[in-house]
Amino acid sequence: MTPIHEDEHLLVLAKPSGLLSVPGRGPDKQDCLSKRVQDVYPEALIVHRLDQDTSGLLIMARGIEAQRRLSRLFETRQVHKRYVAVVSGHPEQTQAAQTADKEGWRTIDGPILLDWDRRPIHIIHPDGKASRSRWRALQTGEAATLVELEPVTGRTHQLRVHMQSIGHPMLGDSLYAPPETKALSPRLLLHAQELAFPHPFTHAGMTFKLPAAWSAHAPFSTA
Repeated sequence: MTPIHEDEHLLVLAKPSGLLSVPGRGPDKQDCLSKRVQDVYPEALIVHRLDQDTSGLLIMARGIEAQRRLSRLFETRQVHKRYVAVVSGHPEQTQAAQTADKEGWRTIDGPILLDWDRRPIHIIHPDGKASRSRWRALQTGEAATLVELEPVTGRTHQLRVHMQSIGHPMLGDSLYAPPETKALSPRLLLHAQELAFPHPFTHAGMTFKLPAAWSAHAPFSTA
C-alpha cells in the first residue's frame, strides 16, 4: 500500500471502503490496512481508525515515540478532520430551526452509547459519552444531500449515529440506514477527505486532502 505521504516519523494513507483498519476477530478478518502497511513498514503503528466501510485519509506512526506524540495530538484535538457524506433527505430543511454560523455549519450534540444487545450498533443515550459533530450542506438533490462533516469528538460511528439521529442516515449504511436508504448505494457514502495537524516532531502545519467525487443526485457515487 503506497502512502500519500511518508517521512521518518509518520505515514498518511488512503484507506479504501471495505478494508478493516486493524485485524478483527476470526481468520477471515486478518487482512487489514495496518497489516498491509506493516508488511512494507514493519515499524508502523496504528494511531486512529476508520470504520471498515468508510474510505479516506488515515495516519500511522513510525515507531513508539511517534505513536505517543501523534496520539497526544488526537487527545488534545489538534488533529482537524473533515468528511464528506451523502445522506437521505434534506437536513437543511428539517434542521432549519437550528441557526447556522456564517459558513453554514450546524452542530449536533448527542451522547453516544454502545447498544450492548445489538452491538456494534451505537445509540444516542443520556448515559453515553458526550459527543459533538458539525455539518453543513454542500449540494441538494431530489432525495439526498451531499454534506461536509467535522467530528469535534471521536466516538465510534459518531458521524453515522449523529446524522441518523436527526433523521438523515447515510446512503449505503448497513447499520444505521433503513433498507431503502441502504439500497441507494453499494457502499457507505462516508469519506475522510481532509486531515490537518502539526507535525509531531517539527510542529510544522500539515494538511492533506483526498476528495471524493460524489453527488447528491443519483447515482450519487462515482467512486
